[in-house]
Amino acid sequence: MSTITRRIIPAIAVAGTMMLVATGCVAGENATASDTSKGDAVASGEWSSDTLSIDFATYNPLSLVIRDQGILEDILGDDVDVEWVQSAGSNKANELLRSGSIDVGSTAGSAALLARANGSPIRVIDIFSQPEWSAIVVGPDSGITSVEDLAGKSVAATKGTDPYFFLLQSLEEAGLSVDDVEVQNLQHADGRAALDGGSVDAWAGLDPIMAAAEVESGDQLIYRNVDFNTYGFLNATEDFIENHADLAQAVVDAYEQAREWALENPDETAALLAEVAGIDPEVAKTVITERSNLDVSGIPGGDQIAVLEKIAPVLVDSGDVQGGKDSVDKALDSIVDATFAEKAVGGE
Repeated sequence: MSTITRRIIPAIAVAGTMMLVATGCVAGENATASDTSKGDAVASGEWSSDTLSIDFATYNPLSLVIRDQGILEDILGDDVDVEWVQSAGSNKANELLRSGSIDVGSTAGSAALLARANGSPIRVIDIFSQPEWSAIVVGPDSGITSVEDLAGKSVAATKGTDPYFFLLQSLEEAGLSVDDVEVQNLQHADGRAALDGGSVDAWAGLDPIMAAAEVESGDQLIYRNVDFNTYGFLNATEDFIENHADLAQAVVDAYEQAREWALENPDETAALLAEVAGIDPEVAKTVITERSNLDVSGIPGGDQIAVLEKIAPVLVDSGDVQGGKDSVDKALDSIVDATFAEKAVGGE
């Protein structure tokens, strides 16, 4: 058992007691939702499957809380084996979902839209955050001070993820296009390494790696724009939603319990992120307290669609969508399944 886990257990006991006696909306209803999903399974004799594959990611703090505290395992009991798989980025989570290697995975909203538009049968069942997790990053001695300065330069970015779409939007706003730069398609950590090694001029960064680069390497964020960041989406395959609704409900219930705990315990949440990501605790605290809005409704809906509608034309123009605008429009119309989150938070 990790030192983080040992520190967290007493807090969980207190939080659990508070949830049982509270008459407030979210906490009490979350407990009821969990009991209901478990009760339905027990009443029918068993859960719909004896396995559940789900991801955890450093860009999804709630997944770290659930995994560390065993929240899902407590809800599901001994009858379901929970397999945790780490996602290195939204693109990797989408690959795992599409291949059937995981049932539930966490991505940026833009990445989820891209995947569904390209035929991946996924839907968003919960919102885990509204982050500012992307920016344009350069080295400490770079002469690049604006997005306009990127013309003719090489930029590291992970295609199919929010930082990549952040780059596209930033270029468009500056009167440039992706053809005006040389994109090096590298996974997030490799992008930072390429920037620090001098093999690229800039990097479309992702927290917490980006926050660590600021402190450890002196890298500079030359352009930030919170409106260019999409929400954190928790996605499930349609097969899982249709055939294992009881497990889908258990997952969303666990996320809502984790959200309540994380909001009450930001320092402990940051400490957990620091441990899993291998970053300085102060860096992790910056990510959690300044760049990760966890205090957002878990119910996917109009707010998320509005953001995706803004990015849709950029996505179409990028040429990364098979079928173009029609495919994106169909994905926008069908990507949300709010059923489980509505139940978990009592319809708020």
